[in-house]
Amino acid sequence: MSAKSVRNILFVMCDQLRWDYLSCAGHPFLHTPHIDALAARGVRFDRAFCQSPICGPSRMSFYTGRYMFSHGVGWNNYPLRVDEWTLGDYLRPLGLKVALAGKTHMKEDRPGMARLGLDPVSEFGVLVSECGFEPFERDDGLHPDRSVDPDLPYNRYLRQKGYSGENPWSSRANSVRGESGETLDGWYWGHSNGAADIREEDSETPYMTDRAIDFITGMGDRPWCLHLSYIKPHWPYIVPEPYASLYGPEQMLPVHRGAGEEVDPHPVYGAFMRHKDSRLFRRPEAREAIVPAYMGLIKQIDDHFGRLMAELERLGRLDDTMIVFTSDHGDYLGDHWLGEKDLFHEASVRIPMIVCDPRAAADATRGTVSTKLVEAIDLVPTFIEAVGGEVPYHRLEGRSLTPLLHGQEADWRTFAVSESDYSGRDARADLGLDPMDARCFMLRTERWKYVLHEKFRPQLFDLDADPDEFTDLGADPGHAEIRAELHEKLFTWFRNRRLRVTISDDEIVARTGGADRQGILIGYWRPNDP
Repeated sequence: MSAKSVRNILFVMCDQLRWDYLSCAGHPFLHTPHIDALAARGVRFDRAFCQSPICGPSRMSFYTGRYMFSHGVGWNNYPLRVDEWTLGDYLRPLGLKVALAGKTHMKEDRPGMARLGLDPVSEFGVLVSECGFEPFERDDGLHPDRSVDPDLPYNRYLRQKGYSGENPWSSRANSVRGESGETLDGWYWGHSNGAADIREEDSETPYMTDRAIDFITGMGDRPWCLHLSYIKPHWPYIVPEPYASLYGPEQMLPVHRGAGEEVDPHPVYGAFMRHKDSRLFRRPEAREAIVPAYMGLIKQIDDHFGRLMAELERLGRLDDTMIVFTSDHGDYLGDHWLGEKDLFHEASVRIPMIVCDPRAAADATRGTVSTKLVEAIDLVPTFIEAVGGEVPYHRLEGRSLTPLLHGQEADWRTFAVSESDYSGRDARADLGLDPMDARCFMLRTERWKYVLHEKFRPQLFDLDADPDEFTDLGADPGHAEIRAELHEKLFTWFRNRRLRVTISDDEIVARTGGADRQGILIGYWRPNDP
């Protein structure tokens, strides 16, 4: 690799992929050689964190380079304000075509667009509606998705392939065939131990990989940024053969939960433990059906990611393309007596992140593992800097990863932050909270994890003494001082959000004293006064 500059960006995201379900991250049974090969070509960031353990707000942070507190999207299908800049707004003026193949969970700000007279189907209106991406193919993994298109291209593709029915995404790609030939709906997790009723080559992951290849080959020598956003291994936990039979219960990681967590949980965590998904994951037969399917979905992603990498090599694009592989959040899979994500254990909020920089300056770090605390918001400034742009840090809250990729000394952050708004979840109603009070914030340092809850006591975990996060020290009198210290760090973080986004600090400095220079005289007595 010797490229002097980055010409293209391939930004690959999986949905609900845990940081520790890759062989390069230490999984003993799940072999992911193609993703591992990317890690060998780049840097694997072992302590990367999403800004929210929920699809929508996490992705809006990935795309804006800003914390959830700043961009305001707290849950799936909450609209992103029309005035928020996204990845496309930064990269398109630098000459790149910025396109999407897959999922964003973006919801457009229709009232804001109407106020500005923006037609959603106009060229610019589409960009605003699609989070700044040109939608080569938008697919959020729900069919029909009437908020986007009641008959998305993947369903039309399946019917062309001979899969009949109004919604073959549901009836074939995410269902299994019962012993009597009946269709068993994949939304029911008890069917996860069956194979998807579809040919592997026609399932979702190879289909979207094909679309990514179509885009890249169609671009020729023109520079591009492609966001390939897989909808798996997110539920429905249904995978076709041969992947459905690859793994069994004997290859599952042991469930990671402590008895004390269940006996006396924090009120918020206790409310989430009562959710249907959490109660289901308590059942051994549930994990034995779901986790092998989850592993099969990841193995399928790895195989098709390898196919994509081979195509990039064939096209001669590996030497000028920055490649990122990551996930929007994790999946509890029954750990800590929980299902889904939402909260702040490592299984939920820690994400895989691999960055391969083709420039010669990155040669010294290839194949290394960084333990720096990095965040999802760091990718936008990294991309801008990689293609030669100037990073507008008055607006962006992430930090370019370039110094870490190039082996340079950097005064790096000492903590990572994530946020959760659970106002739309059953836990809020269970706890009797108003929507504004259903919020919590995580501050994670090298050693400590502090969680601030509205209306309830905080949580505290000593990650050195308790890496399993089984012992909550949030009410321990002996740790009052460290809680106060971390609380102050979080309060400082709140006060330093980038809310002044229309003018940079440099511009403010340049303007200081400008009134005098313009002849606007304030506070002077006579002309010769100093």
